[in-house]
Amino acid sequence: MRRRLAASLAVVGLLLPTQTAMAHHAPPSTTVTYTTSDENISNQERGFYHHAETHYYADNTGYVPLDVTKLRNFRTQEHITQILRLFYLEKFSKQDVIDKHYLDLMQADFNTARAAGVKMIVRFAYALPGDGWPPPTPYGDAPVARVVKQIKQLTPILRKNADMIAVVQSGFVGLWGEGYYTDYFSNPADPSQVSDQNWADRKAVIDALLQALPKDKMVQVRTPYMKQRMYNVPTGTAGGLTAGQAYDGSAVARIGQHNDCFLASPDDFGTYLSDPIQLDKDFVAQDTNYVPEGGETCGVDAPRSEWPSASAEMAALHFSFLNIEYHPDVLASWGDNINIAKQKLGYRFALTQSTVSQSHGKVDVGVKIRNDGWAAPYNPRQVQLVFQNSKHTYRVNVPADPRRWGAGQTVSLNWSVKLPAGKYKVLLNIADPKLQSQAHLPGSTETYNAVYAVQLANNGTWQSSTGYNDLQQTVTIG
Repeated sequence: MRRRLAASLAVVGLLLPTQTAMAHHAPPSTTVTYTTSDENISNQERGFYHHAETHYYADNTGYVPLDVTKLRNFRTQEHITQILRLFYLEKFSKQDVIDKHYLDLMQADFNTARAAGVKMIVRFAYALPGDGWPPPTPYGDAPVARVVKQIKQLTPILRKNADMIAVVQSGFVGLWGEGYYTDYFSNPADPSQVSDQNWADRKAVIDALLQALPKDKMVQVRTPYMKQRMYNVPTGTAGGLTAGQAYDGSAVARIGQHNDCFLASPDDFGTYLSDPIQLDKDFVAQDTNYVPEGGETCGVDAPRSEWPSASAEMAALHFSFLNIEYHPDVLASWGDNINIAKQKLGYRFALTQSTVSQSHGKVDVGVKIRNDGWAAPYNPRQVQLVFQNSKHTYRVNVPADPRRWGAGQTVSLNWSVKLPAGKYKVLLNIADPKLQSQAHLPGSTETYNAVYAVQLANNGTWQSSTGYNDLQQTVTIG
């Protein structure tokens, strides 16, 4: 009934947002200022993640399904809302067709993630290293034609479950899906030797992944040079995305980086290839204003891996996520500062002020929101003003894009909305556009919007039952 009422009101011109215009005589207004919280918040698509890999061998063994209780505990007890789900495809490196049983197991994992209220960073790979170092050949990955065929087979399941995917890492090529030790995409005897044809094959894999995913989903490659070489962009700040290019649907606007040897050496074990190294870091710093950066630490390299330099680099490169499990010695060296990382990885939005006024059935709402995190969100968000009383809740879509609320910035947003007569609390909803239902998670009393909407880092504003942020403002119409 409420949905039909809201729809009918929209038809007659109510509940429609308009841009606020300056009036010669402003109506009386109320202004509220807010205090910030240092709480560790379970917001999505940011923060630390847990690693969760699974396998599938020639005899159809090795697959370990996700456990809903374990995932739910990550979110509710550790405030960790994402896992890196690394799907190993050992059996399918030697055959073109992925077994339906494997696809069914994948779908069950997505169902489990949905029931637990977490998301996945997704990667596919064919092989782990054999004994000895450097790893012995053959490494065990698959040729480009087979990879592209299998990405097409994976497309329906990726699209069906896009709401549970934070980002997809390029994967497929090489050991761990990291693109270096590979039988087909470089010289197996010297993986540093990558021919023009090898690069064309690598690009074919990325293009196939981009095609498999919805246009608003992003892919991460292992090194900045991979993006530069495959998509013909220079290193340095000049090669990074501009505000005008961001979110335009192009390949370069959808490709970020994941650094899985963060802080391990001056060049992070070959992550940065430019001369000087700073050029690649400048490229990533500019690019990640609009695409995701994340990964894991992989070895102690003091003093670089210690907190002062680690935190400065995560801030400069706009880190959204990091592995909580690896490298344990690096993370241990941060001591209590790891709690700062838990707060600042990705976005951390906090209200600073709101002003509300009403006149002749129209409500003007202005809010100021500061991003105290190291990055902005990289997936779309739907911003809504919510007007709530004991009888009705009206949700009004308003123009705003949180992906452009950059790290360290304060944004001022102003909207004007028409409402039916009544007295309302004024709230703000920063929703996942695919998961803003008030339906309950399977087997839980939590609603999807409450779990997947953004909780602002303020004291006394979060409405945990709905996922709305209470502006602590009341307005009376009529």
